[in-house]
Amino acid sequence: MAKLLQAPPKFLPPEWHIANKTQYASAESQRSRSERLVAESQRLVDEIEKTTQKTQSDVNKKIEQRLDEIKFWKQELDDKLEQIVNETEVLLTFKTRLEKALESCKEPLFIGQECLLNRQRRVGIDLVHDEVERELIKEVEVLQGVMALLERTLEQTNEQIRLNRSAKYNLEMDLKDKFAALTIDNYCSNLTNNTPDIRYARNVLKVEGNSVSPEDWVDFSNVNVEKADKQRNNSLMLRALIDRILSQTAIDMRKQCETVNIAFKNRVKETKDAKNKLEIHLAKVMDEITSQEKNIAALKKAIIDKEGPAKVAHTRLETRTHRPNVELCRDMVQYRLISEVQEITNNIQRLKDTLAQAEVELKGLSRRQLSLEEEIQVKENTLYIDEVLCMQMRESISINNF
Repeated sequence: MAKLLQAPPKFLPPEWHIANKTQYASAESQRSRSERLVAESQRLVDEIEKTTQKTQSDVNKKIEQRLDEIKFWKQELDDKLEQIVNETEVLLTFKTRLEKALESCKEPLFIGQECLLNRQRRVGIDLVHDEVERELIKEVEVLQGVMALLERTLEQTNEQIRLNRSAKYNLEMDLKDKFAALTIDNYCSNLTNNTPDIRYARNVLKVEGNSVSPEDWVDFSNVNVEKADKQRNNSLMLRALIDRILSQTAIDMRKQCETVNIAFKNRVKETKDAKNKLEIHLAKVMDEITSQEKNIAALKKAIIDKEGPAKVAHTRLETRTHRPNVELCRDMVQYRLISEVQEITNNIQRLKDTLAQAEVELKGLSRRQLSLEEEIQVKENTLYIDEVLCMQMRESISINNF
């Protein structure tokens, strides 16, 4: 207890001075370190502030550059979209032209085929493979070829419209993404340190696995632009081709139609000439029949007229056989009467032979009359088919430029 109640030890003055100096030195050292830290901190703060501002400024600049890039490609895509949309609309009008041209071929083709069928109803010698038939067959072939060409071109046009719309879809999707990116980067560009809704986000430092490089980003839009340009150029060439096809096919069909019409006119004229000549020959044959009938009547009358002289001669000869005795003389009268009978008999036979020949000729003329009448009916039937059925039907053919 006595030790516990002992007074604390006392230091010597030098120790006191040393202890104070030690405190002074420690405080000075601590203060000095603190001052250095304060100075270093301020420098660090200033440096980081400058770095942060510089970095943020650089980021802002990069965002502005990125916005410019997006705006540039968005404008490019907008231009290409407008071009492909306009081109598709124009191509659709060309498709309509093709459809109208194809539809317009049906009536001429039907008429050409009907003309061929109608002309199969010609009869006799008029059922001939003439120039009209050859040109009609050619016309049907031309029309069928034109329709096949137009159908192929229409299919090609439909495919090109599909490709144009595919390019348009790609551009629209790209533009949609560009608009979204532009909206996002515009929002980012407008953010400041004092913006109310800025916040910390989790996992922002990672790189998205589906992200692409700037080169790939440019290539993607560039490919869409190039595809749009390619399809637009293909569409332009197709429209030029359609123009040429529509023009040339119209020329070919019109030319062949005119050729057929000319062939019909020539054939009708030729048939009418033949019919007129047949009618002339029929009239001559009819006149000849009348003449031959008169001739036959005259021959018959001549034969009948010879019966009197023949009977007289026969009666005289028979009567003179009754002369008595020496009067039964072979005198000149006897010989002349015999000669007369023979002459009259021969003449009657000649008249009968001529009559038979005349009757044969009359039958021949009658047959020729029937043949000519039938042939005239054949020509009338042909004229009705060619001039009435076919040519009048062909008047409705109209070949237009579409």
